[in-house]
Amino acid sequence: MGVISNGTTLLDAGALDASVATGKMILIKTLTASNSANLTFVHGASNVVLDGTYSTYVFKIINIHPITDGAFLLFNGRDGGTNYDATKQTNFLEATHKEDDSATALDNNDASDLANSTAACRMSAAIGSGNDESANGEIKLFNPSQTTFVKKFISRISTYESSDIAADSLMAGYFNVTAAIDGIQFSMSSGNIDSGIIKLYGMGA
Repeated sequence: MGVISNGTTLLDAGALDASVATGKMILIKTLTASNSANLTFVHGASNVVLDGTYSTYVFKIINIHPITDGAFLLFNGRDGGTNYDATKQTNFLEATHKEDDSATALDNNDASDLANSTAACRMSAAIGSGNDESANGEIKLFNPSQTTFVKKFISRISTYESSDIAADSLMAGYFNVTAAIDGIQFSMSSGNIDSGIIKLYGMGA
């Protein structure tokens, strides 16, 4: 039996019509770190697209491992110039649990919040540099190319901390500009990114 809406067949004998949006994420670009100062996604470069093609852009962060023990993963954007210094307003929240079960904490880390700052914003806990330590998660950026509203983003990162702690870090905020955000850059608070992958996906019309 088919599914028909307003005279258009959406589903027929179990097959979905090609014109029906499914909400799938489309892989745009993959960057792999190798002792890299940063991983940067730029509109128009090497087929990277940060425009109106999608309403939401998702960066998947996979096993990011720092050179420097205890470094934080940082996030920044650019708004038409060459520098990654778009003004940001952010909030950072973190839950932690020590590996030996000796302590837990939930902290609204005011020191990591940005108030209309051009600095890179903190996304993670202090990532360990041990062979089995890394950070994983994602950040979503909404409608970066529209020029009416400020540009919202939200992230969640799971970290194996340098002090044998499991950390769940939540960061949210907005680029406090109406100009399009045409580049996103990831870096560490100290030293380079030793290894890891960041994938950029687009989703939503």
